[in-house]
Amino acid sequence: MIVPMKKVSILILDATREASLEKLRKVGVLHLERKTVSSDALSKLMDRKNKAENALGVIGNYKAGKKAVRSAAPPAAEEHVSAQVLDLVDKRKSLQEQLILNGKEASRIEKWGNFNPAALKELSAAGVEIIPYELPAKAYAALTSETRFIVLGKDKNSVYGVAVGAEIEGEQPFILPERSLSELNATTLDIKTRLRDIEVQLGKLACKKENVKAELALLKERIEFETARAGAEDMGAGEVAVSRISGYAPEETAGVLKRAAAENGWALLIDDPKEEDKPPTLVKNNAFARLIQPLFSFLGTVPGYREYDISFSYLLFFCLFFAMIFGDAAYGTLFLAAALVIGSVFKKKSGKFPDVIKLFVLLSCCTIVWGALNGAWFAINYQYLPGFLKALVLPQFNSDVALRPFPGILKILLQIPDKQPTNTLYWNVQFLCFTTALIQLVWAHIKNIKKLSPSLIAVAQLGWLVMMIGLYFLVLSMLLQIALPGFAVYFIGGGLFAYFIFANQTGGNFGANIVKSFVNFLPTFLNAVSSFADIISYIRLFAVGLAGTSIAQSFNSMALGGGLGGPVVIVILKLFAACLILAFGHTLNIVMGALSVIVHGVRLNLLEYAGNHLGMEWSGYSYTPFALQQKEKGQV
Repeated sequence: MIVPMKKVSILILDATREASLEKLRKVGVLHLERKTVSSDALSKLMDRKNKAENALGVIGNYKAGKKAVRSAAPPAAEEHVSAQVLDLVDKRKSLQEQLILNGKEASRIEKWGNFNPAALKELSAAGVEIIPYELPAKAYAALTSETRFIVLGKDKNSVYGVAVGAEIEGEQPFILPERSLSELNATTLDIKTRLRDIEVQLGKLACKKENVKAELALLKERIEFETARAGAEDMGAGEVAVSRISGYAPEETAGVLKRAAAENGWALLIDDPKEEDKPPTLVKNNAFARLIQPLFSFLGTVPGYREYDISFSYLLFFCLFFAMIFGDAAYGTLFLAAALVIGSVFKKKSGKFPDVIKLFVLLSCCTIVWGALNGAWFAINYQYLPGFLKALVLPQFNSDVALRPFPGILKILLQIPDKQPTNTLYWNVQFLCFTTALIQLVWAHIKNIKKLSPSLIAVAQLGWLVMMIGLYFLVLSMLLQIALPGFAVYFIGGGLFAYFIFANQTGGNFGANIVKSFVNFLPTFLNAVSSFADIISYIRLFAVGLAGTSIAQSFNSMALGGGLGGPVVIVILKLFAACLILAFGHTLNIVMGALSVIVHGVRLNLLEYAGNHLGMEWSGYSYTPFALQQKEKGQV
């Protein structure tokens, strides 16, 4: 659930601004209102923060020789680590640039061999003109006998040499290097040695990354404090000058703020947020619904304060989508084993299982259940499965037998044919996909109806819900050869008509509001077509799962299709090759399944369910109270 927020304003004496902010930070419940502020102190802190982040980004790429732990160094020493790292990075960049320039210069003069440029300059100073040229072959052939030119070397396109006494008319002399080739090579070798030394020094500093992290965390708190100090609004001048601090706090913490205000002599105003206000979002859920939070954090999605918390429903449907996309119980077993091993390692270090591991355990178990019901174990053919695995297969998902009858009332209502039109498993999974779509999207409109009641607009949502039911039967008729029931057409038409009548009934003239709805006929009609497409789009769960099964079966055939007969050596080689093919094929399939979960499983929840039918924009930002997180050891 999204925790109700209160808008809070605190008036403090300007003379006690810093002391009051320190006390407010210890209270730790007020999310400060976002403001754009500036000050010299804030600029300096931001500069230090950027340097610390850059330093951490550098040494984070190095493996520390010893386990990285935070030493008991004072903040000044921690800042010194960042300065050391950035100084080494600057030196490395300068040396790398010199290395590139040396390489280019060496490449330019290597055809001339190792000569001393200073010697040519001395001859020129003594009156002997020795002018180097790199002439195209045609230009060299065109030289007259009067031109005194000594050839030093040739290649396919050019001639290298020196003109004695005078320049060659129309040709550009070769620019002499500052140093000889041997000097350049020696300098290059020295630069490479210095670069290796820098890498060693950075590697040694990597063991102090925890110090830099601590410095960075402390700087962020100081920046937050300085932002609050500079952002406090001046409300007067003179001896009784006051400042106002504004923000948001959970409704349940109002008592804490009142006590703090009474103890510190603050003037406190607590009110409900206005419509134009944008409070932060604080979501609190039970342990089960909270499992989906790691995924939300990964996606960077935060519901707006006035939007829905869909953690529970998102988690339920995502578990089903994940299981259907991977679709193989053996894969789920591997995931479960990996999750338990990784979770155990984290538990030994931190004393608890991370939520992301708990989520993965849940997804793995769902995949095992789904795969077992389908008889999917590394895509092995049903007839080769052991008896105890065959016993787990749900009859409706067994493609080796005829279509099992549905419950009588469901069969009559849906007019499901006695004779299966397509492959049993495929037909049933497609039917499940479309039914899942109906359940999830209808649930979205039920939430909208509940939120909008008792407004007349809730009736429009009810009309859209009824239309969705009609569209569901239309999809079944078109794609699964189920006879279209007569009421479906009335549901579609009647639901859409009800939406037009009540969609804009926000007050005022009833008839005029109806006209407004029909003015938007085309966009509304296109949205209805989009809803039809939304139901069909759930077929992606079947299609992706089928693709994964086909890929796995193909690799199984490649690995084992040729049999294992022959001499012992040949059998061993065939087994080795089969293991490699199976390992590669199923690993590839798992990777593709993971991508499909992100592309398809997440999309159905975020776009079709939350976006198109719940109307969520995920426009929120997280509740982050002004609170002391780090224990300061000295002035930063």
